[in-house]
Amino acid sequence: MLLNKDKLTRLHDDIRQCVECPLHRNRRHAVPGEGDPHASILFIGEAPGKTEDEQGRPFVGPAGKFLDRLLKDNDLTREAVFLTSSVKCRPPNNRAPHPRELETCKRLWLDRQLALIDPVIVVLLGKIPITQVLNEPSNLKESHGQMHERNGRWYQLQYHPAAGRRFPDIGLSMKRDMAKLKRFLETPS
Repeated sequence: MLLNKDKLTRLHDDIRQCVECPLHRNRRHAVPGEGDPHASILFIGEAPGKTEDEQGRPFVGPAGKFLDRLLKDNDLTREAVFLTSSVKCRPPNNRAPHPRELETCKRLWLDRQLALIDPVIVVLLGKIPITQVLNEPSNLKESHGQMHERNGRWYQLQYHPAAGRRFPDIGLSMKRDMAKLKRFLETPS
C-alpha cells in the first residue's frame, strides 16, 4: 500500500502532465503545490503567477513573500502547512480562471489533494477559491476571517496575499485573520 506522501507525489506527477483544460497550452510548469503531506492547514490561492510558473512552486513571488511573513508571525512555516491553488497552471495574461478550468482542476486535482492531505482547516485565499470550494460567492469585506464547517472540515475565508501586500488595510485584516486561525488551531476540540 502506498504511503500518503507517495500517493501525493504520484498525484503531483499527474498534475504536471495534465492537458485536460486549455491552461496547459501556455504554462511553463504546472504548480501542484508543496508542503507537509499531513498538514493540518492547507492554503488555496487562485492560480500560479509568473514566478510560480517559472519555478513550478506555489507562492514564491511577491504575494508569497507576504504570505511567508504572515506565517512566520504566527509561528508557522511553509514546511508545516500545504500550499496550492484553485488551478495548477497560470492563466494567460494573469486573467482569472474560467469556470470550466476551475471545475476541471477541482474535480481532477484539488478534491484529491484535500482527500489525501485531510487537513483540519482549509484557508481559502480570495474570492476564486471561496466560490470554487464552497460553491457560493462571498463578499470578503464582510466575511474575511470567518470560519465555516462543511462535511467535517473547517474553512477560513481570507483575502488573497496579493491584495494584502498592495493594500495596507487588507494586509492588517490578513494579519488579524491569520492570528484568528492560529487561535482556532490552539483551542482544544
